[in-house]
Amino acid sequence: MSKLRPHILLGAGGHAKVVLSLARALGLMVHGLCDPVLAEQKIRTRHGLNVLGGDEILRHWSPEGCLLLNGVGPSLDDEIRLQLHMSLRRRGYRFPALVHPRAWVDESVTLSEGVQVMAGAVIQPGCRVGENTVINTNASVDHDCNLGAHVHIAPGATVCGGVVIEDQAFVGSGATVIQNIRIGRRSVVAACTALVRNLAANECVMAAPIRKNTRHPDRK
Repeated sequence: MSKLRPHILLGAGGHAKVVLSLARALGLMVHGLCDPVLAEQKIRTRHGLNVLGGDEILRHWSPEGCLLLNGVGPSLDDEIRLQLHMSLRRRGYRFPALVHPRAWVDESVTLSEGVQVMAGAVIQPGCRVGENTVINTNASVDHDCNLGAHVHIAPGATVCGGVVIEDQAFVGSGATVIQNIRIGRRSVVAACTALVRNLAANECVMAAPIRKNTRHPDRK
Protein backbone atom coordinates (compact mmCIF):
# COMPACT_ATOMS: atom_id res chain seq x y z
CA MET A 1 0.00 0.00 0.00
CA SER A 2 1.40 3.43 -0.95
CA LYS A 3 0.85 6.15 1.63
CA LEU A 4 2.25 8.76 -0.76
CA ARG A 5 -0.20 8.31 -3.62
CA PRO A 6 -3.39 10.34 -3.13
CA HIS A 7 -6.44 8.32 -2.12
CA ILE A 8 -9.94 9.33 -3.24
CA LEU A 9 -12.95 8.34 -1.16
CA LEU A 10 -16.06 7.23 -3.05
CA GLY A 11 -19.30 8.10 -1.25
CA ALA A 12 -20.14 10.30 1.72
CA GLY A 13 -22.51 8.31 3.97
CA GLY A 14 -21.97 6.43 7.21
CA HIS A 15 -19.76 3.70 5.75
CA ALA A 16 -17.64 6.34 3.99
CA LYS A 17 -17.10 8.05 7.36
CA VAL A 18 -15.83 4.77 8.85
CA VAL A 19 -13.57 4.07 5.86
CA LEU A 20 -12.15 7.59 6.14
CA SER A 21 -11.43 7.00 9.85
CA LEU A 22 -9.69 3.74 8.91
CA ALA A 23 -7.61 5.47 6.22
CA ARG A 24 -6.56 8.19 8.63
CA ALA A 25 -5.62 5.61 11.27
CA LEU A 26 -3.29 4.09 8.65
CA GLY A 27 -1.75 7.48 7.86
CA LEU A 28 -3.04 7.56 4.28
CA MET A 29 -3.30 10.80 2.33
CA VAL A 30 -6.97 11.24 1.39
CA HIS A 31 -7.19 13.94 -1.26
CA GLY A 32 -10.98 14.34 -1.30
CA LEU A 33 -14.23 12.52 -1.95
CA CYS A 34 -16.53 11.88 -4.90
CA ASP A 35 -20.27 11.88 -4.38
CA PRO A 36 -22.78 12.71 -7.15
CA VAL A 37 -25.52 13.82 -4.75
CA LEU A 38 -23.30 16.28 -2.88
CA ALA A 39 -21.86 17.52 -6.17
CA GLU A 40 -25.35 18.17 -7.57
CA GLN A 41 -26.27 20.06 -4.39
CA LYS A 42 -23.03 22.06 -4.72
CA ILE A 43 -21.88 21.02 -1.26
CA ARG A 44 -18.15 21.66 -1.10
CA THR A 45 -17.00 19.79 2.01
CA ARG A 46 -18.04 16.69 3.96
CA HIS A 47 -16.26 14.82 6.78
CA GLY A 48 -13.45 17.38 6.61
CA LEU A 49 -12.72 16.59 2.94
CA ASN A 50 -13.23 18.58 -0.21
CA VAL A 51 -16.05 17.29 -2.43
CA LEU A 52 -14.22 16.87 -5.73
CA GLY A 53 -17.38 16.23 -7.75
CA GLY A 54 -19.39 13.25 -8.89
CA ASP A 55 -18.01 10.04 -10.33
CA GLU A 56 -17.11 11.86 -13.54
CA ILE A 57 -14.27 13.64 -11.71
CA LEU A 58 -12.21 10.44 -12.00
CA ARG A 59 -11.73 11.26 -15.70
CA HIS A 60 -9.19 13.79 -14.45
CA TRP A 61 -7.27 11.15 -12.50
CA SER A 62 -5.37 8.38 -14.21
CA PRO A 63 -5.46 4.92 -12.62
CA GLU A 64 -1.74 5.28 -12.00
CA GLY A 65 -2.18 8.62 -10.25
CA CYS A 66 -4.46 7.66 -7.37
CA LEU A 67 -5.91 4.86 -5.28
CA LEU A 68 -9.62 4.52 -4.51
CA LEU A 69 -11.43 3.86 -1.22
CA ASN A 70 -14.91 2.40 -1.58
CA GLY A 71 -17.07 4.27 0.92
CA VAL A 72 -20.37 2.91 -0.36
CA GLY A 73 -21.80 0.65 2.33
CA PRO A 74 -22.80 -2.97 1.71
CA SER A 75 -26.55 -3.24 1.20
CA LEU A 76 -29.14 -5.95 0.72
CA ASP A 77 -31.27 -3.59 -1.36
CA ASP A 78 -28.90 -2.74 -4.20
CA GLU A 79 -25.51 -3.57 -5.69
CA ILE A 80 -24.11 -0.05 -5.97
CA ARG A 81 -20.96 -0.92 -4.02
CA LEU A 82 -20.28 -4.00 -6.17
CA GLN A 83 -21.03 -2.21 -9.45
CA LEU A 84 -18.84 0.75 -8.55
CA HIS A 85 -15.94 -1.52 -7.61
CA MET A 86 -16.19 -3.65 -10.73
CA SER A 87 -16.66 -0.81 -13.22
CA LEU A 88 -13.66 1.10 -11.90
CA ARG A 89 -11.49 -2.03 -11.71
CA ARG A 90 -12.25 -2.63 -15.40
CA ARG A 91 -10.93 0.88 -16.10
CA GLY A 92 -7.69 0.03 -14.31
CA TYR A 93 -8.22 1.75 -10.93
CA ARG A 94 -6.98 0.03 -7.80
CA PHE A 95 -8.60 -0.37 -4.38
CA PRO A 96 -6.06 -1.18 -1.65
CA ALA A 97 -6.92 -3.68 1.06
CA LEU A 98 -7.26 -1.82 4.37
CA VAL A 99 -6.72 -3.29 7.85
CA HIS A 100 -7.35 -1.11 10.88
CA PRO A 101 -4.40 -0.95 13.31
CA ARG A 102 -6.69 -2.25 16.05
CA ALA A 103 -7.80 -5.29 14.05
CA TRP A 104 -6.03 -8.65 14.24
CA VAL A 105 -5.27 -10.39 10.94
CA ASP A 106 -2.94 -13.39 11.06
CA GLU A 107 0.06 -13.18 8.73
CA SER A 108 -1.12 -16.29 6.84
CA VAL A 109 -4.41 -14.67 5.80
CA THR A 110 -4.89 -13.73 2.13
CA LEU A 111 -6.72 -10.44 1.55
CA SER A 112 -7.80 -9.57 -1.99
CA GLU A 113 -8.26 -6.19 -3.68
CA GLY A 114 -10.43 -3.71 -1.81
CA VAL A 115 -11.00 -5.75 1.37
CA GLN A 116 -11.83 -3.58 4.40
CA VAL A 117 -11.13 -4.91 7.91
CA MET A 118 -12.54 -2.57 10.54
CA ALA A 119 -11.49 -1.81 14.12
CA GLY A 120 -11.72 -4.74 16.52
CA ALA A 121 -12.17 -7.36 13.80
CA VAL A 122 -10.28 -10.66 13.98
CA ILE A 123 -9.28 -12.96 11.10
CA GLN A 124 -7.50 -16.13 12.20
CA PRO A 125 -4.90 -18.30 10.39
CA GLY A 126 -5.54 -19.93 7.04
CA CYS A 127 -8.38 -17.65 5.89
CA ARG A 128 -8.89 -16.25 2.40
CA VAL A 129 -11.00 -13.12 1.86
CA GLY A 130 -12.25 -12.19 -1.62
CA GLU A 131 -12.20 -8.76 -3.23
CA ASN A 132 -14.36 -5.88 -2.00
CA THR A 133 -15.41 -7.83 1.10
CA VAL A 134 -16.04 -5.99 4.38
CA ILE A 135 -15.16 -7.51 7.76
CA ASN A 136 -16.92 -4.97 9.91
CA THR A 137 -16.38 -3.66 13.44
CA ASN A 138 -15.70 -6.38 16.05
CA ALA A 139 -16.55 -9.20 13.63
CA SER A 140 -14.65 -12.49 14.03
CA VAL A 141 -13.65 -14.94 11.30
CA ASP A 142 -11.95 -18.04 12.66
CA HIS A 143 -9.36 -20.38 11.15
CA ASP A 144 -9.43 -21.75 7.59
CA CYS A 145 -12.50 -19.87 6.37
CA ASN A 146 -12.90 -19.04 2.69
CA LEU A 147 -14.88 -15.88 1.99
CA GLY A 148 -15.80 -14.94 -1.56
CA ALA A 149 -16.00 -11.54 -3.23
CA HIS A 150 -18.37 -8.74 -2.15
CA VAL A 151 -19.25 -10.47 1.13
CA HIS A 152 -20.31 -8.49 4.21
CA ILE A 153 -19.61 -9.76 7.72
CA ALA A 154 -21.55 -7.21 9.76
CA PRO A 155 -20.51 -5.72 13.13
CA GLY A 156 -20.24 -8.25 15.92
CA ALA A 157 -20.86 -11.32 13.74
CA THR A 158 -18.97 -14.56 14.51
CA VAL A 159 -17.90 -16.99 11.79
CA CYS A 160 -16.43 -20.20 13.25
CA GLY A 161 -13.65 -22.25 11.66
CA GLY A 162 -13.76 -23.91 8.26
CA VAL A 163 -16.75 -21.95 6.94
CA VAL A 164 -17.15 -21.25 3.21
CA ILE A 165 -19.07 -18.11 2.28
CA GLU A 166 -19.72 -17.60 -1.43
CA ASP A 167 -19.84 -14.30 -3.35
CA GLN A 168 -22.22 -11.53 -2.27
CA ALA A 169 -23.42 -13.30 0.87
CA PHE A 170 -24.37 -11.29 3.96
CA VAL A 171 -23.89 -12.25 7.62
CA GLY A 172 -25.84 -9.85 9.83
CA SER A 173 -24.88 -8.13 13.07
CA GLY A 174 -24.52 -10.46 16.02
CA ALA A 175 -25.09 -13.60 13.93
CA THR A 176 -23.11 -16.78 14.61
CA VAL A 177 -22.15 -19.30 11.91
CA ILE A 178 -21.00 -22.61 13.40
CA GLN A 179 -17.96 -24.48 12.07
CA ASN A 180 -17.74 -26.09 8.61
CA ILE A 181 -20.95 -24.51 7.29
CA ARG A 182 -21.29 -23.47 3.65
CA ILE A 183 -23.26 -20.33 2.73
CA GLY A 184 -24.34 -20.06 -0.89
CA ARG A 185 -24.00 -17.08 -3.21
CA ARG A 186 -26.17 -14.06 -2.34
CA SER A 187 -27.57 -15.76 0.76
CA VAL A 188 -28.40 -13.86 3.95
CA VAL A 189 -27.93 -14.78 7.59
CA ALA A 190 -30.06 -12.24 9.44
CA ALA A 191 -28.93 -10.38 12.54
CA CYS A 192 -28.66 -12.39 15.78
CA THR A 193 -29.23 -15.70 13.96
CA ALA A 194 -27.34 -18.89 14.88
CA LEU A 195 -26.71 -20.73 11.60
CA VAL A 196 -26.34 -24.50 12.11
CA ARG A 197 -26.95 -25.79 8.55
CA ASN A 198 -25.73 -25.10 5.04
CA LEU A 199 -27.49 -22.48 2.94
CA ALA A 200 -28.14 -22.81 -0.77
CA ALA A 201 -27.74 -19.84 -3.10
CA ASN A 202 -30.20 -16.96 -2.59
CA GLU A 203 -31.48 -18.36 0.70
CA CYS A 204 -32.32 -16.29 3.78
CA VAL A 205 -32.46 -17.52 7.36
CA MET A 206 -33.39 -15.56 10.46
CA ALA A 207 -33.81 -16.18 14.16
CA ALA A 208 -37.29 -16.87 15.50
CA PRO A 209 -39.00 -13.66 16.66
CA ILE A 210 -38.95 -12.95 20.37
CA ARG A 211 -42.26 -13.82 21.97
CA LYS A 212 -44.09 -11.42 24.22
CA ASN A 213 -43.07 -11.76 27.87
CA THR A 214 -45.50 -13.83 29.97
CA ARG A 215 -45.62 -14.47 33.71
CA HIS A 216 -44.18 -17.80 34.86
CA PRO A 217 -47.08 -19.98 36.13
CA ASP A 218 -45.28 -20.74 39.40
CA ARG A 219 -44.71 -17.08 40.20
CA LYS A 220 -47.29 -14.82 41.76
